Amino acid sequence: MTNKFIPTDFKIPKALETDRFRLRMLTVNDVKKDYDAVITSIEHLHKTKPFGPNSKWPAKDLTYEADLIDLEWHQKEFQERSSFAYTIMNLNETECLGCLYIYPSNNPDYNAIIMMWVRQSKVADGLDKILFSSVKNWIKEKWPFDKVAYPGRDVSWDELE
Repeated sequence: MTNKFIPTDFKIPKALETDRFRLRMLTVNDVKKDYDAVITSIEHLHKTKPFGPNSKWPAKDLTYEADLIDLEWHQKEFQERSSFAYTIMNLNETECLGCLYIYPSNNPDYNAIIMMWVRQSKVADGLDKILFSSVKNWIKEKWPFDKVAYPGRDVSWDELE
């Protein structure tokens, strides 16, 4: 079976590490830290809408179990190479700082759609801008995409429809 999103011989990057964070595959083992990051950032995520203007994620009543199911799904998709979810951790892995998602695009003008968010408590220290810049360079240097959309950042959500 051919995966048009990622070539079968492409080695998926395991991590991106900077002096501020480590980006690595999101797994079910991250649920405690991920849930904390999501639950403490609901207001911020509803305001910034990192998944589009119609997104209602995360629900205010998101449960730990529902988050675990989401992480299981993301981990399975990563293993199947159909999409890639990365957790963003501080360097000593004690706190989840956010997440990054790489999805295939349905729009023929783009190979991939990349969305990311940082926890509300890290917005004021400029982490979102640093993350975005670091990820753009990482994608350009390490991934096989030549046309990437960062919706809500460098393209509008309307452009992707």
